[in-house]
Amino acid sequence: MPLVTTKEMFKKAYEGGYAIGAFNVNNMEIIQGITEAAKEVNAPLILQVSAGARRYANHTYLMKLVEAAEIETKLPICLHLDHGDSFEICKACIDGGFTSVMIDGSHLPFEENIKLTKQVVDYAHAHGVVVEGELGRLAGVEDDVKVSEEESSYTKPEEVEEFVARTGVDSLAIAIGTSHGAYKFKGEPKLRFDILEEVARRLPGFPIVLHGASSVIPELVEKINKYGGNMPGARGVPEEMLRKAARSAVCKINIDSDLRLAMTATIREYLAQHPDHFDPRQYLKPAREAIKELVKHKIVHVLGCDGKA
Repeated sequence: MPLVTTKEMFKKAYEGGYAIGAFNVNNMEIIQGITEAAKEVNAPLILQVSAGARRYANHTYLMKLVEAAEIETKLPICLHLDHGDSFEICKACIDGGFTSVMIDGSHLPFEENIKLTKQVVDYAHAHGVVVEGELGRLAGVEDDVKVSEEESSYTKPEEVEEFVARTGVDSLAIAIGTSHGAYKFKGEPKLRFDILEEVARRLPGFPIVLHGASSVIPELVEKINKYGGNMPGARGVPEEMLRKAARSAVCKINIDSDLRLAMTATIREYLAQHPDHFDPRQYLKPAREAIKELVKHKIVHVLGCDGKA
């Protein structure tokens, strides 16, 4: 099965009251763990690549790894650029075989965001590729995306209709209180579901995206700290909040930090227990299995897209 766009995925997700997982990938083991999990529970899948991951792994290598995953799983897989910050990187990914791109103009004034987003949409749609835009700014750090709490801002619902109409985007990432990275909340986690509900009211049937939605699973943080890490106070979005979002207009939920935590915690534990082992396969194999189990949990118990491929 060739790579697909998210159009049909999101239509079914919106009507079915579930969300599709968008999992960030960097290397072979991460791609294998994610796609093997999705195959076992028969779930549609979005594999997404940040600009940093694309530099790290190389565009061609990533494309071939995703092609191998398609052959092995025969699942509907969308390959998505996460947080593209320029027309040039979006164009390179479109020309290079991606089926979806995100143009993140959220740091720009409203009119400039519209102008840049429409430029990407016009090029992408001419090549059969879908586009995700963004309004509002999430705090936190993820690769090249670094936004302080002072610079962050909630999405303004009164802007969404004009933005979507003038740009022609296919989905919209909004800011309702999630954030990038493992340190999301100083106090009690709180998402602005009132903003989400108002956006959904203004854009009926339109797919909404949540970034920064890892839950920063405490057991993984504890394991990292047990074996030499130093992550005091790391906490993420409670899974019950994500389940609530998935039942609403949210059709795509991004997960990255939880994958990193699962892989790092497993490798730290393995090397601590087997200090004489030096074959990467010995510690990457359990790390891949940890990612697989994490992704299965997210698909079945958080996103609700199992059996929807």
